[in-house]
Amino acid sequence: MALKPVSVFACESQPVVVEGLRKALERYTEFEFAGAAGLPGEALEAIRRVAPDIALVDHEDGPGPALELAAEISALPSTQVILWVKGVDGVRASEALHAGARGVLEKWQTLETLVECLRVVASGQLWFDAGERSIPPAPDRSHRRTPRLTPRERQIVALLSQGLKNTEIAKALAISPGTVKVHLMHVFEKTGARDRYELAIRSRKLLAADHGVDAPAAADPGADGSAVE
Repeated sequence: MALKPVSVFACESQPVVVEGLRKALERYTEFEFAGAAGLPGEALEAIRRVAPDIALVDHEDGPGPALELAAEISALPSTQVILWVKGVDGVRASEALHAGARGVLEKWQTLETLVECLRVVASGQLWFDAGERSIPPAPDRSHRRTPRLTPRERQIVALLSQGLKNTEIAKALAISPGTVKVHLMHVFEKTGARDRYELAIRSRKLLAADHGVDAPAAADPGADGSAVE
């Protein structure tokens, strides 16, 4: 039985860009073009009606309107948001995550990169390569090597990067939310990440630096749970 194609909607005001995206997606049977709208109100109404899997949100009118639209779309149950931008820095990437976006993709990227981004976001992961490149390391840690995480910390960072909250991570790993919080405090100390959004952006590099295999997702033994609630 064939899988249902991933439907992609474009919040984009330029007809040429929309037509180029539509023709590009026609080359891949795993995707389908779900429509487009230029104005935020029209785009939101159409997305509510069509319920696409992914919405590419144009950044042309400035970060404010784009982030507001991203937040409204992200509140819908069926649609993931990718901010589609001409340029991005670490601050914008963090703001996009706060708004609920699952990715930031620069418009100058190749079709192959666009398709990879769509695949990653459709699979439930984050795509923030552009933002990750532009986030400087914390000053007091810039001279250090990429920190090595424990197996449990790796599991938690991996789940956080999928957008899970502390309570959801705790349930997935059969540990308490307090234990998750303590592990995250240790990760923040090691990495110098300013918040969970920056940590999510940097997660791919952090996990790649620890070449080991994740430990099984079993409950932590003993008393490291309820005491830190």
